[in-house]
Amino acid sequence: MEILGVPLQALMSQLLLGLVNGSFYAMLSLGLAVIFGLLNVINFSHGALYMVGAFLAYIGVTQFGLNYWMMLVLAPLLVGLLGIVIERTMLRWLYKLDHLYGLLLTFGLTLLLEGLFRSFYGVSGQTLDVPEQLAGATNLGFMILPNYRAWVVAASIVVCLGTWFVIEKTRLGAYLRAGTENPKLVEAFGVNVPMMVMLTYGFGVALAGLAGVLAAPVINVTPLMGSNLIIVVFAVVVIGGMGSILGSILTGLGLGVIEGLTRVFYPEGSEVVVFVVMVIVLLLRPAGLFGKEK
Repeated sequence: MEILGVPLQALMSQLLLGLVNGSFYAMLSLGLAVIFGLLNVINFSHGALYMVGAFLAYIGVTQFGLNYWMMLVLAPLLVGLLGIVIERTMLRWLYKLDHLYGLLLTFGLTLLLEGLFRSFYGVSGQTLDVPEQLAGATNLGFMILPNYRAWVVAASIVVCLGTWFVIEKTRLGAYLRAGTENPKLVEAFGVNVPMMVMLTYGFGVALAGLAGVLAAPVINVTPLMGSNLIIVVFAVVVIGGMGSILGSILTGLGLGVIEGLTRVFYPEGSEVVVFVVMVIVLLLRPAGLFGKEK
């Protein structure tokens, strides 16, 4: 069976690949949106922390004998702790300054982290095997579905929707939003706003670390893997609307699918289709698809 001259199995395979990429876009842009929306910081080091998460998974499995499932929990926690250290020692002094200062600081951190891992592992990619429980594939009739890729999509959607629910629908999320808009009023209710800000940044970068662990068995783990992705993720955040949690999730998944379809029908445009969409959206709706117009 063919659709517009393309075999159905090839089309579905590219759609799945686009959905997997979209899952990574969604998780990374979600972390960026959480940090920007609640802390007003443009975190350029997000891609580097994604890379750190992937390397921690690789190191834990290959050098310390830990399994994939342990690193799925441990690596994001370690990346989150690193984020807390960064927030407490550096970022906390920049909250009242122009966005440019935070951007320059996190860009410098990106170069530092990439250089550190490059000195130990070089620029060639490291590979991490798919866990035994998720090896192989399932025949759906119209396509062969790799089990690990299905797990990546399912896990990413669950994490993204869970994060959205906590921030938008719970009392904790209300405190977070109120703490960024009027911290003195929230402190009057006995809430420790600086600690809340610190934990929010830690959680945002932990999402990047989790995305890195999920990505490690799918792509080569290299010191530059975050730099290759972060520009696209920033485009996703801009299209969805800066600071919009739901916008980041839906836009990340949607753009991954659009990118996959472009690879089928116009492969030459697959590398730039996200930026073409960004230009169109900014011309028609400068605040983004889900952003609030000022």
